[in-house]
Amino acid sequence: MKKKVLSVLLSVTMVAAMVIGCGNTATETKTDDAATTEEKTEAPAEEKTEDTEKTDAAATGDMSFEIVSKGFQHQYWQAVLKGAENKAKELGVKINFVGPNTESDIADQVQMLNSAINNSPAGIGLAALDTEACMDGITAAQSAGIPIVGFDSGVPGAPDGAIVATVATDNYAAGELAAENLYPAIKDIIASATAPVRVGVLSQDATSESVGNRGLGFIDKLASLVVADGKTATVEGNDKFVTDSKCEKTDGANVVIEVAVPAQVDASLSKTDCETLLNKADTIAIYGSNQHSGEAMVSANETLQKFGSGEGKVIGVAFDSGEVIKSAVANGTFLGAITQAPVAMGEALIQTLADAAAGKTVSDQDTGCQWYTAENMESEEIAQNLYD
Repeated sequence: MKKKVLSVLLSVTMVAAMVIGCGNTATETKTDDAATTEEKTEAPAEEKTEDTEKTDAAATGDMSFEIVSKGFQHQYWQAVLKGAENKAKELGVKINFVGPNTESDIADQVQMLNSAINNSPAGIGLAALDTEACMDGITAAQSAGIPIVGFDSGVPGAPDGAIVATVATDNYAAGELAAENLYPAIKDIIASATAPVRVGVLSQDATSESVGNRGLGFIDKLASLVVADGKTATVEGNDKFVTDSKCEKTDGANVVIEVAVPAQVDASLSKTDCETLLNKADTIAIYGSNQHSGEAMVSANETLQKFGSGEGKVIGVAFDSGEVIKSAVANGTFLGAITQAPVAMGEALIQTLADAAAGKTVSDQDTGCQWYTAENMESEEIAQNLYD
């Protein structure tokens, strides 16, 4: 009997000790949770998801991204790089930003894309010079589960699901904006002309989606404005632009929109294209659809001196900024130009990559554009988007 009582007493003592021990542990856990709540405004530990953990990893610099641009030959890409570096520093992630020497070096970009995939990054940013040439690399990245975010021109024609989002200017709308601002300056010339007049379009290539859409947006909008005023328009020159434009071919049209594309992306070839257009007696305006083409217009004008305003002058409109184009706008050589927001594009690219790598849903983003002239280019709203 004594043994039985002693056994009961021992059991009660052990249970009491266990209860006291568990109570202490619970108190310590609550204290730790309280400290965490004070230090961070985030979900309780038990509510954290895999997405949250990946985002936290990015903040400690565990994520790295490969950015494959179209090149470094234009100041535009340096501005995109600046934005990417700003956002990478803010998020605590690593980036490797590369690009070929020129936008004709498609094979070099393909090799850079392959190298990027071999580095097994958390994501890849790609501005494809030629989607078809990059297709093997894009497919390989997709198979490896590496999300690709397109930027600038994006990656048109890529396999479904390979490109999780595109961060870019709505280039077609940007081209339309250029036409909308040019038309008032040439409207009266077209209305009073007794013979067809010509508007030139300089495009550095016919393969890049961004450059192509800027050209098509301009062509389609200009043609629609001409037709709305009771005149006719037609497109001549490069076959792709002629075929893809919404403007119907019209014999004897009042306005001929001529598209010039060089055999390769080369400054001297684009300069020659511009000189040819400037030397045509019926040319009343020329539009250059990117920095390369805009700078070629300035070069061509150095000897011909035909751009400007007033009787007998050809009205010039460009795209992008950079020192050469900004100077041409400021001194009246060009009527104006369209600027993108390259720094904002770089920032949005890295944020989208970080979100995609964290498993979050991402979507396309239009980073915007603006029309600038000598009158507004120093305003705060415009100046922040003009790069040197």
